[in-house]
Parts: sequence; structure tokens; C-alpha cells
Amino acid sequence: MARSNEAKDLGIRMGAPWFQIRHLEQQAGLVALSANFTLYGDMSDRMMSLAAGLGPTQEIYSIDESFIGLQGVRGDLVARGHKVRDRILQWIGIPTCIGIAPTKTLAKLANHIAKTAERKPGSYPAELAQVCNLAALPAQDLDDVLKATDVGEVWGVGRRIGKQLKEHGIQTVLDLVRMDPATIRRGWNVTLEKTVRELQGQPCVDLDDAPEPKQQIACTRSFGKPVTELEPLIEAVSEFASRAGEKLRKQNSLARELLVFMHTSPHRQGPQLSRSVVVPLRRPTDDSRLLAGAAAEAMRRMYLPGHRFIKAGVILVDLQPTSVQQQELDLEPVQQAEIPRDRSRLMVAMDVINQRYGKGTVHVGSTGQTGPERTWGMKQERRTPQYTTRLEDVPVVRA
Repeated sequence: MARSNEAKDLGIRMGAPWFQIRHLEQQAGLVALSANFTLYGDMSDRMMSLAAGLGPTQEIYSIDESFIGLQGVRGDLVARGHKVRDRILQWIGIPTCIGIAPTKTLAKLANHIAKTAERKPGSYPAELAQVCNLAALPAQDLDDVLKATDVGEVWGVGRRIGKQLKEHGIQTVLDLVRMDPATIRRGWNVTLEKTVRELQGQPCVDLDDAPEPKQQIACTRSFGKPVTELEPLIEAVSEFASRAGEKLRKQNSLARELLVFMHTSPHRQGPQLSRSVVVPLRRPTDDSRLLAGAAAEAMRRMYLPGHRFIKAGVILVDLQPTSVQQQELDLEPVQQAEIPRDRSRLMVAMDVINQRYGKGTVHVGSTGQTGPERTWGMKQERRTPQYTTRLEDVPVVRA
């Protein structure tokens, strides 16, 4: 899933199965850590909130990247970047790099230069390490930096296009910058033309500080050990559905359907089984109780004894905004018990409590017991139950 530079130097490929590289534990001191997505998400949120101090607008691009608009920000931007970087390192323990430039493509390139200058001394001028402002470089210095950068490092230039560019003599970023955008469009496509224009300082990709709501919301986990019984599987998908419902409420959406799946491990001996089912909901909802109930019922219908399940998950699909709801025509008699109660205030209260006191403080009953005692938890949760997502539990690196 992720490799350190040392792991890459050992020749480990991205996504390599553990059994193929396990021998490196003894030979090279390889260390493997279980994933903890909840922790990653919490730390990402904290990092993004601190990074937002750079400027007035922010687009969160991925779990570890964001674009910050610096329009109207005065003073030394490099010094400001170092202060924000040091704060993130001190408060959260995450080392970061900051790239500053007039366009998003150049900013991504500046970030790459800042990271490489720190990790590989001599590759770029030392003053560009950690925080790199390409807009502040003299023209000749900027050309030297672009000439020292392979064209494949440009955001949007993949392996295939990078190979084609090199076949046409475009080896470095400077070579690409000096190309005529119209020629690039005729030879490749309009997307690469926009990339060239961005490298030339002409903004073509806007800052999206209000991204569109997600069209699907998923919550899936691999179990720490194979699960064979129905009850822990119901607990697992109930919790997954409840967590997905929390994400659903954050973006003010409702789900019309949910998909539940489970499967055994193809790398283990024994009976194999992979099943999934889509559960249509009578009314669009963001109620964790209803979502968990539907997921539990789907698991009851899918389950077959005699199998060792290694993973399960819930995916909310067919999402719609809460502001637009499809109502029903009164064409059939409805019992009073079938009329759904408005539990929006209950869901808000549950989210507030869990945000303040920690995830799972208040939860749907079908999720069962919480903590390291649960049988379907991940290995890391059972091995080190003190490993939580609280800020005080995250190691702090003093600048």
C-alpha cells in the first residue's frame, strides 16, 4: 500500500503480496505495519486544518495533498511556508513539503523539487528544500531547475506520454515549457496543451475549494483474522454502515441503495466464496440505524457457514442531496408503524458526541462491543489497543 524510500531501495514493488517479501524481515530488517484508516483520516484532517493557515482558500486534493490559494497574502511566502510546515511537524509529527507557484501544475512541480532537494542533497539548490517558491526564482535559476527535472515528473504526464515526449526529444521540463501549446495539442491532446500552458505560468486548472459531493461512500475493512461466524460479520457491516452514514450526513446527502459484500482470501487454502448484494431502500435516508439494519439483513442473506471470511464492506450508492427528495404517492394503505420517524436530531446528537468523545462512543446496538475484544477487529487493534486516534497519543516531533 505504501513504501518508505528504504523499502523502495530494496526493490519492493507497489502492492507486492506480503508472502513474496516476507524473507526481507530477517535479511534486511523489513518492518510491515497494519493499516489504520481511521487514524490516517484523523491525522489528515488535522494536517489540512493547519495547512489552511497558508492562505484564504483550500482544495483538499487527496488524503495527504491540498492546494492553497495565496491571493492577497503579503510578506515572505517562503518564511510563511516554513512556519506552517514547522507547526505541522511539531503538532502532528508529519514531515511535509510546500511548493509555491502561479499555477497548480507548477505548484505540484515545486512540491516535488522541495521534497527531492531535502531527500537527495545536491539534486537541487539546498535553499529549495522543504519549501520551494518557483515564482521567486530569477529567470536563469528557474530554467536551471526545470532543466534538471525529468519531464515525467510533471503532473499529468504519465508513463506512456512521457515516453512519447522523450522519443520526440523532449527530455526535461524545460524542453516541454519551450514547446508551442498549439503544436502539443495537434500532436497529443488538449489536456497536455493545458499542462504546457500551466507550466508557462498561464492558469488553466481552477482551484476547487468547494468540491462536488461524492457519488459513492464506502467503508470496508480487512479482518485481523478470518471470521467464520455470522454474528461478528453482522457487527462488522453494521459498524461500516454506521460510519458510512456519518460521512453521508457530513456532505448533506441521502442514500437510496447500499451494497454489502464479503469474501474469503484467494491466498488461503479452503473453500472460496465472494458475494455481494444491493439493498434498495424504500426511502432515501442518512439514518445510521436504518443503514445498519439493511446491511445486517443483507449479511444474513449472504452468509454461508464453513468459510473463512477475510474482508467485508458497505458502499452507499445512488446518493442525492438532502434538499431534493422524492416523495411517495398515497396509493396504498400504510400502517402507523411503517411511517418513518424523523431521527435527524438524534443523528446530529450522535455525531456531536462521537466527534467530542471519540468514534464509537455512541453507536448502533448491532455493532456489538467495541474495543480490542471484538473478534473481527484488525490485527493492529488487537495487538496494541492503546493505539488510538486521540491527538495526545500521536508522537510529537519537536522542531
